[in-house]
Order: sequence, then C-alpha cells, then structure tokens
Amino acid sequence: MQIGAVGVLAPQIKSSRLRALATSAPQRIAAYPELPTFVELGYPGVQLRDLQGIAAPAGTPREIITRLHAAIARATATPEVKERLEAMGIEAASAGPEQLGAHIRSELWTWSKVMRDAGIKVE
Repeated sequence: MQIGAVGVLAPQIKSSRLRALATSAPQRIAAYPELPTFVELGYPGVQLRDLQGIAAPAGTPREIITRLHAAIARATATPEVKERLEAMGIEAASAGPEQLGAHIRSELWTWSKVMRDAGIKVE
C-alpha cells in the first residue's frame, strides 16, 4: 500500500502496475472520476492532499507577487496547460498568495499537532 501524489503515481496506475483504491483528497479527482474518496468509503478523518505552490523570497514587493500570480493563473488556465496537468492527475487551483499562506499555516499547525500527540521527535 502506498499513499502518494497522483501526479507521481499516474504512470504506474495507467500501466496497471498499481491499482488505485481511493483518493485522500477531499473530493474525487477529475482524471480518475471512478476513484472514491476515503470519506466516501467511511473514513472521514482521512483527508490529505498534495500541494504545489510557488514561493518568492520574504520581502518581495507586493506588486511583483501580484504580477507573478496573475501570470501563473493565466498560464494554468490555458487549455494546453490544463490538459497536461489533468493528464497527470493535477488540478490547478487559482488560490492567491493569501490563500496559499493560510493553507500552509493550517497544515503546519495540523501536522505539528499530529507529531506532538504521537511523540515524534526530530533527531
């Protein structure tokens, strides 16, 4: 069994070397509409998603961040890019810098709590 990013596992799934059983994403994946979520299978606590984001150095001027976000949003909205991403099981989101930052902070809080509760320590 493996839980991994769909984009990484897609070639093995498509070649039938791996059989996908469920997705840990909150909703079904467009590239695999028949694949149920863990929530649908009765496991509401299993919701994980992989995330790719683009970051800039701290202190980057706001106007640069705004221009970068707009350019990336335009690129990922083109049919060619959307098709290539979806073929890998990746769904482009148009979240802005604030939403990405909030998501990262939320994930840090969630996973640091999991580590504390489990007694996991960095060695």
